[in-house]
Amino acid sequence: MGRAPALDAAAGACQAGAMNPPEKIVRIRISLTEIAPEIWRRVEVPINLHLKGLHDVIQAVFAWEDYHLFEFRIGDKLYGIPAPGEDHGRRVLHARSARLAALIAKGVQRFDYIYDFGDGWEHGLVIEAVGDADPALLYPRFVDGARRGPPEDVGGPPGYERFLEIVTAPQHPEYREAIAWRGGAFDPEDMGLAMLRHRLAGVVQRREVGKANYEKSRMPR
Repeated sequence: MGRAPALDAAAGACQAGAMNPPEKIVRIRISLTEIAPEIWRRVEVPINLHLKGLHDVIQAVFAWEDYHLFEFRIGDKLYGIPAPGEDHGRRVLHARSARLAALIAKGVQRFDYIYDFGDGWEHGLVIEAVGDADPALLYPRFVDGARRGPPEDVGGPPGYERFLEIVTAPQHPEYREAIAWRGGAFDPEDMGLAMLRHRLAGVVQRREVGKANYEKSRMPR
């Protein structure tokens, strides 16, 4: 697969090591696999974001609750939260050990994110573009997307399909039970934009606090 011009330019910038370059952002499209109609999100994130930070963004925009383990699969490498002494022959690198800038510099354009190994929610990620940050905006930021994310612990794609059959049919004998389990009505077409932006604002706030603390630590004492 050929590399997009934006990725070639970004790779050159990463390797050149220029002093104080303008902040770069990465536009990423994220889609849940095995689900139709498609549930997807498009986000813009800082190029220096590590994979743990990207995990936080994905959790926010899909309205996951971060109850379960996760893993990024990039080439032949796995990134997540290693469990000491429990690798079972699979070496998992810490998600904080890889940043988007380094991945892009190596030509990575597509990779996968898996959340909840029981339900097995697989997300396909595509790096669409790299560009300069808008100084008037805060990042990470939500760009667009479609459809509401599935509830936690619904049973993966097959369980979600069954759930939708029930909650979209008020006459179904299990309708009341499913709505009570969900904690209220569920509209699969309503992405819940206000809620997603609120959740992502929390990620942005934590990042800004971290940046401020870092700058403060660099000040002469």
